[in-house]
Amino acid sequence: MSQKPLRVLVDADACPVKDEALEVADRFGAELVLVSNGGIRPSRYPGARIVVVGAGADAADDWIAEEAGARDTVVTADIPLAARALERGATVLNPNGRPFTTESIGAALSMRAFNQHLRETGESRGLNAAFTGADRARFRNQLDLALRRLAQMT
Repeated sequence: MSQKPLRVLVDADACPVKDEALEVADRFGAELVLVSNGGIRPSRYPGARIVVVGAGADAADDWIAEEAGARDTVVTADIPLAARALERGATVLNPNGRPFTTESIGAALSMRAFNQHLRETGESRGLNAAFTGADRARFRNQLDLALRRLAQMT
């Protein structure tokens, strides 16, 4: 019985590293799946499969969480989606290249809830750090490592 191919599932609506994901996935012969509520031009990503889900705040997250498995790498900044994908056995990377792991996801969920509380009480404006070239390079390296690891699994 042949092994399930490698896939990279990208929460694509606001993902800044779609080009990098396509480049690295292509090197490994992995399928790149860009999941979106719309607005992605297929011509810009000719090697990718584009999945457009219905409207709804969590429609793309739900699709990814239901599809994710042990030979998949999920790319998302959404911490609850990262937790769901980890439960399914997927490898999960933030677009800045930092991995979500079963060991770190609890703290990430707690910090998310704390930051949400600060925003709701007006203590924080909820500004995100700027995305840098170092983030882009870290992502490329971490995706390469993740796919290399998964490719070696039998």
